This record gives sequence, C-alpha cells and structure tokens, in this order.
Amino acid sequence: MKIQRLEWNHFRNLVGGTLEPGEAVNTIYGENAQGKTNLLESIWLFTGVRSFRGAKDADLVQNGAEAASLKITFFSEERPQTAEIRITDGKKAACLNGVPLRSCSGLIGKFRAVAFSPENISLVSGGPALRRNFLDLSLCEMRPGYAALLGRYERALFQRNALLKDIPRHAELLDSLDIWDEKLAAYGEKVTAARASYLERLCVPTEEFYSGICGNREKIGLFYRKSAQNLRDSLKAARGGDVVSGHTSVGPHRDDLEITLDGEPARGFASQGQKRSAVLALKLAEAELLFRDSGEKPVILLDDVMSELDAGRQDYLFRHLDRFQVFITCCEPGSVMKDRPGRLFEMSAGNLKG
Repeated sequence: MKIQRLEWNHFRNLVGGTLEPGEAVNTIYGENAQGKTNLLESIWLFTGVRSFRGAKDADLVQNGAEAASLKITFFSEERPQTAEIRITDGKKAACLNGVPLRSCSGLIGKFRAVAFSPENISLVSGGPALRRNFLDLSLCEMRPGYAALLGRYERALFQRNALLKDIPRHAELLDSLDIWDEKLAAYGEKVTAARASYLERLCVPTEEFYSGICGNREKIGLFYRKSAQNLRDSLKAARGGDVVSGHTSVGPHRDDLEITLDGEPARGFASQGQKRSAVLALKLAEAELLFRDSGEKPVILLDDVMSELDAGRQDYLFRHLDRFQVFITCCEPGSVMKDRPGRLFEMSAGNLKG
C-alpha cells in the first residue's frame, strides 16, 4: 500500500495544497505548531476510524471555513484507488473510487495505516481506557466487522446505563434490565474474545521487537485482564450496586491490557525510555500483523518520534520499516535523516514545500 498523492483544502491550519510522496521515507520538518501533525492526521482519517488525536469532526475544519476536504490517491489491491473525505457542519462524508459511502467507516480495511505520536507513551502510563482504545482501533483496521460489533456493544451499554439511572425513580423498570443484560453479555463476550485473540497474536512480534529495541535487557509481557470471567453472571451479581451507582461496573468497557517488563507492571516503574520502547514495539507488531492478514503493507505515520530515540534505536526502527512507506515529522531533519535516503518537505504556517 502506497500513497501516490494527497490533496487538502481548509483542513485545520493547512493552506490548500498537495503532497506527492516518495515510496519509502518522507520527512516533514519545520517548527512546532506549523501543521506537521495535521498533515499526518489527514492521512490517518482515510483509515475510516476516528482521529488518533481524539479530535471532534467540527475541530478539523479551518477557522472561518464552511467545510474541509481531503482526497487521496493510493495503490492497493494491485490497482490505483481514490478516496475523498468532506467535513461539513461537524460531520464527515466519504467516497471511495467515486462511490459515496454510508459513512467514513466504509473506508475501514480499504486504506491501512499505523500511527505513533508522543502521546502514545500514555498507553503504558495512562488509564485502561487508552489501552482498550489501542486494541479496538487495531482490530477495527484488521477486521472491518469489529467496528460494527463494538458499536452495538456501546449502544447497549448506553441504554443499560440510562435505565440504571431511571430505576431509582421508577422501580417497575427493574425487570427491563434482563433484556439489556442479555444483549450486553452477547455483544460483550464477542468483544472480549476478539480483543483477547488479537492480543495473543500480538504477543510474539511485540516480544521480538522489544528485545531488539532494548538489546535483550528485559522481556516484555502482554496480558488481557477481564473485569468479569462470565459476563452474564457478573452482570446479575453486580445489579444492585449498578442501580445505586447508575452505571455498569463490569464488561469489556472495564477491561485492561496489562504490560509488564520482566514480570513487573510497566505502568508503575518503567522509565520513559522503557515506555517509549514498549509502545514502539507494540506499533511495529501492529504493522506486522496488518501486513500478515491483508497482504498490504500499512502506511507508517511517526509524529515527532525520532528525536526522542538514540542513534541505536533510530537505526533499529529504520531497518524494520524499510518495507513500508513512512511519513515522519520532526523539527530538524538532519537529526533524523542523516545519510539515509528519502524525500524532504518543509511545513511552515500551514504551507508545505517539497
């Protein structure tokens, strides 16, 4: 999978323009707050999942503009393809090869990318929601049907929580919980099974990449921690407490991915360097699994990552990304590219020069 051309208009602070990248490493450099990350974000949106920065759609339109538009030409499935995204009135609409899609989620599985940014360090040090989100986004790209499954679970969870808040005022609604417990358990068990299966496959390449990055100094471990072993039984057992609190206390929305180093929880004691190495290993493993499952090499997006790595880790990363098309942002290209081949683009006040 290779991007051949990217076009944008009124997207965040980016002045209308185009990018025709090389097939290997593409470095976008410039001072902070010039639009480098915005460019990577525009590429990421074509995966069909939400922004890796957690932005609302309305925030993606340039101040003062009525709409933003993006268009990408990419080579995939042995042919050139085009996709377009338009953001109007706070909502996204998409087309693939000239055919309108029901929603942007229709792009899932058509264009694949893996993104790494400094904020990803919180995968190790932050709360469980960030690690669940990592698993969910990875699964959405790998299995387009997972996004629909997750959506059904989240809608059932919303309805159950709304009912829990009404029951203290309307006791006659208590029996209605049986319906939502059954739906939540049916969807939730499938979500949990998909996450656990994916994590099992992710473990081996993550261990290999982490070992290479850290020079075999320690071993990384990944473990899926369920909030309930049997969701149907656990929902019934927790019903009284859930009615009091007004929210559902067990289910995939309360599960966690535990990351360990030499058997100890990385969240509590890992250094910044160890956390960065762990996330890099996870992202490399994610890219590897996407490649194995689809036969297409995902596009790699590295946002301000290289400057935080020493020369050895930089060399390791480049060696393992030589099969992929890569987009890197940085302030000073010399510290990243050195004598490596690739294309350079300068970003200044939303203008891209190549």
